[in-house]
Amino acid sequence: MPDPIPFFQKTGQGQPLFILHGLYGSGDNWLSVAKELASSCEVYLVDQRNHGRSFHSDIHDYPSMAGDLKRLMDHLKIEKAAILGHSMGGKTAMRFSAENQDRVTRLIIADISPRTYSDLPSDIRQARSHETILRSLYSIDLHYVTSLGDIDIILKETIPDKQLRQFLLKNLYRNRETGFRWKLNLEVLLKSITNLNAGMESYVQTGITFTQFPTLFIRGEQSEYIREPDLTLIHQLYPLAQITTIKNAGHWLHAQQPAIFISVVKKFL
Repeated sequence: MPDPIPFFQKTGQGQPLFILHGLYGSGDNWLSVAKELASSCEVYLVDQRNHGRSFHSDIHDYPSMAGDLKRLMDHLKIEKAAILGHSMGGKTAMRFSAENQDRVTRLIIADISPRTYSDLPSDIRQARSHETILRSLYSIDLHYVTSLGDIDIILKETIPDKQLRQFLLKNLYRNRETGFRWKLNLEVLLKSITNLNAGMESYVQTGITFTQFPTLFIRGEQSEYIREPDLTLIHQLYPLAQITTIKNAGHWLHAQQPAIFISVVKKFL
């Protein structure tokens, strides 16, 4: 039995644009960006599997998430679209565009490289951080908490960053009968950290390049996710790619410098 259609929200009119969020996120995080793009784009905010209001699955990897996007486009009868992906969503967008080159009009990748994230000290730190976050969320017995404040106090012990905790708490919903529940499929995401590190190097090894659609990489000046050495791999895969750096922004560049980010995306589209 095939997987269901991912949950999505739609706004605006014009050329179709699909936006794919990052790990722990959902389409809701991109509503303000979508509002600014709605005058010229028909924007689809997609909740990727195991996130937001989309279905849960035991499989969480980029081939599966790229397949989800293709199935959604088929369902909507959209033959071609621009794709914008941030972090995990950027990796999904790269995989989708590699497998469906004739269905992409423009590709925008926000603060993620095509490389495999496994060998560098920063990669190891990030993997450990994700494991800490997911284990912390998973360890909370939601049956015994009565408010978001209770959960925030518990998380503070392992996640001192207040902004990060507030972001994570957006993944909670409250059911009258069962109380608080996570929208995230924590167990599967914890098992899938290695899958989420996967890169696109295999395409380089076979000599495949992607020039059929304009491509833009946007990176945060203060982020470690796209380093100078990564630019070589980007240009190997996307020889015509544009690369823009947003100053005074880290990995969450669309939230830290929203006006600049939106301006860059509008200009490219």
